[in-house]
Amino acid sequence: MKRTLIKDIAAHEGKEIMLSGWVHRIRDLGGVTFVILRDRSGRCQVVTNDEVELNQESVVQAYGKVAPNEKAPGGYELALDRFEILGAAEPELPFPVNGDPAKVGIELILDQRMISLRNPKILSIFRLQAALVKYFGEYLRSNDFTEIKSSKMIGTGTEGGTSVFEVEYFDRKVFLAQSPQFYKQAMVSSGLERVFEIGHAYRAEKHETSRHINEYVSLDVEMGFIESEMDIIELERGLLTYIFDKVNENNKADMEVWGATCPTGEQMKKAPVITHDEAKKIIREKLERRVFEISPEGERVLSAWAEEEHGTPLVFINEFPRRKRPFYTYPKGTKTMSFDLVFRGLEITTGGRRINEYDMLRETLPRFGMTEEQLGGYADIFKYGCPPHGGFAIGLERLTQKILGLGNIKECSLFPRDRKRVMP
Repeated sequence: MKRTLIKDIAAHEGKEIMLSGWVHRIRDLGGVTFVILRDRSGRCQVVTNDEVELNQESVVQAYGKVAPNEKAPGGYELALDRFEILGAAEPELPFPVNGDPAKVGIELILDQRMISLRNPKILSIFRLQAALVKYFGEYLRSNDFTEIKSSKMIGTGTEGGTSVFEVEYFDRKVFLAQSPQFYKQAMVSSGLERVFEIGHAYRAEKHETSRHINEYVSLDVEMGFIESEMDIIELERGLLTYIFDKVNENNKADMEVWGATCPTGEQMKKAPVITHDEAKKIIREKLERRVFEISPEGERVLSAWAEEEHGTPLVFINEFPRRKRPFYTYPKGTKTMSFDLVFRGLEITTGGRRINEYDMLRETLPRFGMTEEQLGGYADIFKYGCPPHGGFAIGLERLTQKILGLGNIKECSLFPRDRKRVMP
């Protein structure tokens, strides 16, 4: 007999079917036993008058007839004929798969990751995250971007920004890439003009906060023939408008599990663009004290300001000082053609225009204590002609975290890596 998915049982009312899945919950009411079965599409009530010898999370096939029952999940149940056990589970679970993860804490969730991922509420995080990746690629492909895949092992650690991880590579050391930045630029210069990449990035930051992990998924974009960072800002505005509208259209169930709301596309369109100096002024006025940096507290202030003044939880900040941006950022006097996007109090994007002129690059490197030789072949991109270009990167885990309103970014990584955790 061919397997039926739980979401499709209504179409089989009165018919004999076979369901396959996990035993989510068992309720023995004395003479009548209800087994809640779970598969990738949902949950179904299986009812029998016989005694059931099953452990929670055992994988089974259930054969029976579909009957209407308005009290059952989905309005239908399976009147059981027989079970077949495909994979028996031990009687004591190390994690409450059918419970509320908020009651157990992040450490237990991560310590028991192999089992905690079975929790439907936790699993909904990654169903939504997969949708975000899908929408990201859809929008860019529809705008003539080409997807690339670059190496995550690089021969030099001089990109700038943060510390890098060293890796033993035969008889030498290499580094885990902080981003695909140089490779994106090479592919823009190759003639593809518009590229994107979805891949892991690694940062050897010693932070231990709710907003940092050392391995994350970076959604990277690079585009040629631009004039300033405003071209890139408008590209991201269109991209996130599309993503948010798609989430609100297709992923309501996963957000409802968390009591979450996603911004609308209209709210994304209304996101203001303010300069770094203007941002500090707003923070200073709101906090009533001197402000030297845009701190996490400042990012929360800016999001609250954008909500109050513009009706949106998003705000772009541009014209960062040159000293606060990587060496390849295009200068604008003492400022740069760069930007961040803050969403619900957290920076989720950094981007801007890049230097594309070889002479400007050579002039810039000494200011950052760098030499052309340290960059390997990077300078060749510009030595032999490169169009004006720029791009940005969105942290997938941060985007997921802010859409669902989760307290810790580690909840948004399947198997998070931080200073202490490298297992499972």
